[in-house]
Amino acid sequence: MKIIVCVKQVIDTAAKIGVKDGNIDASGSPRVMNPYDEFAVEEALRIKAKKPGSLITLFSLGPESFKEVLKTGLAMGADKAIHLNDASFEDLDNLSVAQALALAIKTQTFDLILCGRQAVDDDMAGVGPALAVFLDIPFVSVITEMAFSEDYQQAIITRQIEGGSEVLESSLPLLVTCQKGLNTPRLPSLKGIIAARKKQIEVMNAETIGFDPGFLGPARVRQVDLSLPPARKKGRILEGPLKESLPKLVRLLREEEKVI
Repeated sequence: MKIIVCVKQVIDTAAKIGVKDGNIDASGSPRVMNPYDEFAVEEALRIKAKKPGSLITLFSLGPESFKEVLKTGLAMGADKAIHLNDASFEDLDNLSVAQALALAIKTQTFDLILCGRQAVDDDMAGVGPALAVFLDIPFVSVITEMAFSEDYQQAIITRQIEGGSEVLESSLPLLVTCQKGLNTPRLPSLKGIIAARKKQIEVMNAETIGFDPGFLGPARVRQVDLSLPPARKKGRILEGPLKESLPKLVRLLREEEKVI
């Protein structure tokens, strides 16, 4: 089985960030693989363990620093990595990112594509589904379990829905987006880190994949402003008997907080 995993580099969720001139100011903050993408890499590795001979290829679109997350994925156990790096890839919206990834992925053969359910920096959850549309293959989002038929031609997928879960079947090729609960991602071993140093990361640019930044027209979604949430007010304790404090609470909620 040939498996492709799309990964992204994001600011560590534990890092302290600020906002400057309407943009995130995180200079010096550590950057890591998007946590949901870790579930995707781990699932690929588990599939390969059950079906030896499978090939796992990582894809990532972004600046030079994105090679670090590819190295992390290789150290976890992936076989190959392809980095899409070009000045024309800057400031793309999710739809154009998906188009560029699709053009690059079409240069490979694949049976299964795994993505994280969303990136934790923008929470858009749009690249995975759009990528499946560009590739004209079925997709299932927010999966929590995956199994295969004996011949690995059919996938049996459990996905999260409101109030429960549902089980679906699909033929391959297929794209899925991975959710917390699917597995527990492993940490790269020392052996894996050493092995990753010997693996080459292939670089593709816009010309290599035939990407035209203007093909889809102007960005459909763009960031116009960014700000931190307002500081939380100090809590207040209403003293006295319930008959006295309850009317005070209602008045505060209605007149000051405007919630009722």
